[in-house]
Amino acid sequence: MPCDTRLKRGQTIQMRAKEVRTVVEVVGKLLAAGRVKPKVGAKGGIAFEGLTDADRDGVTDNCMYRRLMSTGSVQAKLAIERAELLAGRKVDRQMVAQGMHSHDGGVSWHDHKG
Repeated sequence: MPCDTRLKRGQTIQMRAKEVRTVVEVVGKLLAAGRVKPKVGAKGGIAFEGLTDADRDGVTDNCMYRRLMSTGSVQAKLAIERAELLAGRKVDRQMVAQGMHSHDGGVSWHDHKG
């Protein structure tokens, strides 16, 4: 997974993979508790409001979403589903794969292309 390869100085890929799993597990618990809010953009991107840079530890919203949808708790998935219902659209997995994201909790969206 791409977020596993953003290594810190002196870090192995196995160490980073464990960090990513830990971040996603914590985010899943925060989603279930309602302390982090998922937000679906107009083009189907996903952002998680309420996370600090320290909480994220370099893991992108797209990576969190992919891991949550494959390994997350039912409660975390339900929080994302509620966000989709509120937005009136589903998260577009193609947009996620293309890198559509937000740096400001879903206020603005872009993909760093061109």
